[in-house]
Amino acid sequence: MVADPAMVTGLGLIMVGAGLAIGIAAAGSGMGQGMAAAAAAGGVAEKDYSFGKMLTMVALPETQAIYGFVIAILIIFVVAAGLGAF
Repeated sequence: MVADPAMVTGLGLIMVGAGLAIGIAAAGSGMGQGMAAAAAAGGVAEKDYSFGKMLTMVALPETQAIYGFVIAILIIFVVAAGLGAF
């Protein structure tokens, strides 16, 4: 049985879109965490009692990567299921 070329192309584009969703979100999250961690290290060096607040600020950019991951999962399962791939 030969697969429909349009279906194979559509599924390939779905996977590329999901990869871009998580890749761009993770890259932005990584850059944000790097900047936040550098600022937090300087802040904790000056006032060591602010460690808890600084740790929270360093963790906030990670939500971007989580949102990208959720969108990638939605793209894969919702859009691909709409094509009848699963």
